[in-house]
Amino acid sequence: MDKDTIITRAKAYIAEEKDEGFKKEVQQMLDAGDMKELEDRFYQNLEFGTGGLRGIMGGGTNRMNTLIINKATQGLANYFIKTFPEKAKAGSLSAVIAYDSRRHSDTFAEATALIFAANGFKTYLFTGLRPTPELSFAIRTLGCDTGVVVTASHNPPAYNGYKAYWNDGAQVTEPHDTGIIDEVNAVTQVKHIGREEALKKGSLILIDSEIDEQYWAMVKSQLFRPELIQERAKEAKIVYTPLHGTGAMHVEKVLGDLGLTVITVPEQREPDGRFPTVSYPNPEEAAALKLALELGAREKADVVMATDPDADRFGSAVPGKDGNFVLITGNQMGVLLTDYILRSRQELGKMPPNPAVIRSIVTTTMADRVAKSYGAHTEECLTGFKWIASVMAAFEQTGTHQYVFGFEESYGYNVETAVRDKDGISAAAMCAEMTLYWRSRGKSLLERLEELFSAHGYYEDRSISKSFPGASGGAVMSGIMAKLRSEGLTTLAGKKVVKIRDVGEGTVYNPETPAKKENAHLPRSNVLQFYLEDGTIVSARPSGTEPKIKFYINCPVPVEKGDIAKARREAASLLSRIETEIHGILDSAS
Repeated sequence: MDKDTIITRAKAYIAEEKDEGFKKEVQQMLDAGDMKELEDRFYQNLEFGTGGLRGIMGGGTNRMNTLIINKATQGLANYFIKTFPEKAKAGSLSAVIAYDSRRHSDTFAEATALIFAANGFKTYLFTGLRPTPELSFAIRTLGCDTGVVVTASHNPPAYNGYKAYWNDGAQVTEPHDTGIIDEVNAVTQVKHIGREEALKKGSLILIDSEIDEQYWAMVKSQLFRPELIQERAKEAKIVYTPLHGTGAMHVEKVLGDLGLTVITVPEQREPDGRFPTVSYPNPEEAAALKLALELGAREKADVVMATDPDADRFGSAVPGKDGNFVLITGNQMGVLLTDYILRSRQELGKMPPNPAVIRSIVTTTMADRVAKSYGAHTEECLTGFKWIASVMAAFEQTGTHQYVFGFEESYGYNVETAVRDKDGISAAAMCAEMTLYWRSRGKSLLERLEELFSAHGYYEDRSISKSFPGASGGAVMSGIMAKLRSEGLTTLAGKKVVKIRDVGEGTVYNPETPAKKENAHLPRSNVLQFYLEDGTIVSARPSGTEPKIKFYINCPVPVEKGDIAKARREAASLLSRIETEIHGILDSAS
């Protein structure tokens, strides 16, 4: 984009943006002639994608700011007004808005609420920050048509985001996602109403404890053995970190009500969108749990728990045999919860007919083996919890299966149907109960995981990602995927590729007979999966929320004569070779 066009766009933005801080940022760049930064901020419009918005905060059309939020909300409101014209005519459309601890989240949330109110929606706004799963719960509890949570989940401090939900409490899926995007892109005028006027008219309603209390009760009602927790609560010590986010109030309340001892990391307990003690507030990252692990060691904790800033993700670590804490991966926790939930239902006579576990296509296939051992079906879906919620809803409509659990490798778990998104609060409560259950049988979570490896084979899952930011980044990632499609992979680490699933094209085929293609039976998405002859699966997928491409490796190795150590070594060797080849692909594209 040429210099004059960039300057014209910047001046137009300043004229339209109402936030003085964001306007000042851009004006200072114009005054300084900082064309490099101006180009990055104005070479494109921050796109309202299939899940909403996410981007770096700041002034500009390619940034998260009040102007972008306003247009997105107006487009979202327009879509619901057109989709439900009778409700719109009757003035009975409704929305609920929540937000996390990030900078500007409260401002963005109020702007969102007031635009809905200006468009005739009865709009509920939480008085303070709340977790994403509670927003999903509130939509269903209040019977709202839509909801929005202002959050960038586990992204770095510079980011914020905006996630849009449907009336079932799940993030919007097709065809509504593209319909909303079209409406957002078509917005030319935004309706406004003042806060006091909206409160006086009753179009803005502030909420807090009335939803909190119902949410806490729901979380506790999902547990299988509350009496076991009460009996043994004093045997377990939990160290917890909310990573400066929304989780402390809920985790402390729920686990405290159960009688459990929860020690929250003091440096990370209070909400703070700067995330001063971590560079990346993601429980998937060992560095983010450093303070929690240190406190866990000092307190001799039985388990360390963490939730991300909007408390939809859950991470954990437990002491190994040597006393040092071992991080449990998202895939491993998903397998442990799959095992515990199905085992509990079986033992307590609560197994429904045709039980089913739902996982994403890049999540460990070990869960399939564990589920099958209990007679449960496993259903695959695209990456993203909205797809797990979509399959859950399909089960309810068709009656083919009964949902019991859903998870994905990126530390997202759902143990209930009252929330249609991943829920770190419920996962923390279930993990606490599971820890006490296995403790009552003389085992740790790691020892139970070893038993599952012996029974079903050793599985190791890794991911590789590389960022491609800026104006050229998207083209580079598109080029990588196009090359993988056109040239394919016939071998990886000396292992033959026996099947390719191209989710973007909707096909499955053997690379030796590419003309003979079968239906992938999944919604279209830019994902490629390569199935190796030994059962390893390598998946390639550009991120939908960040400027990066990700590769996922799911590596199963048989365990012979209970020798897990040998299987672990074999997996490590294979994974190392695969990683080297993938890094070669990424480096050649840079």
